[in-house]
Amino acid sequence: MTAASHTSIVRRGASAPRPERAAGCALLYCWPGPRWPHPEEDALQGSELAHHVVDLLVDRQASDVVLLDLTSLSTFTDYFVIATAGNERQLGALIETLDADANASGRPFKQEGQPEAGWVLVDLGAVIVHLFSLEKRAYYNLEGLWQRAQEIVRIQ
Repeated sequence: MTAASHTSIVRRGASAPRPERAAGCALLYCWPGPRWPHPEEDALQGSELAHHVVDLLVDRQASDVVLLDLTSLSTFTDYFVIATAGNERQLGALIETLDADANASGRPFKQEGQPEAGWVLVDLGAVIVHLFSLEKRAYYNLEGLWQRAQEIVRIQ
């Protein structure tokens, strides 16, 4: 493959193709100039979004809300927000709140799972939100699985 054949690769969430690789570079991450997109901008937006999501969930009475920083551990997301809902109805209300906020701001919103299952995952790009029933949260124990992640916020 030539370097020119890689110009059509677009990163998730990016609107423009990456610049062409430097001559003789064998790695995809060896681009001329600063890394694209700028990691400082991504981290700032991800952190602000994560804290905003925590605020939304706390306002809707979610319990045991935890924000984990995965930037040094994961390539698929930067932050996890984990929260517990008291019942299916509250779980549905939390999902609706996140959906309405994402739609109002033009952010992508992808949901996996239903409130009846006790675990709903909401993908907001740089932030993945896990909404659990009390039983499912104890069973899956994501905090234990990601114990090396830095805990930024915990609101009981």
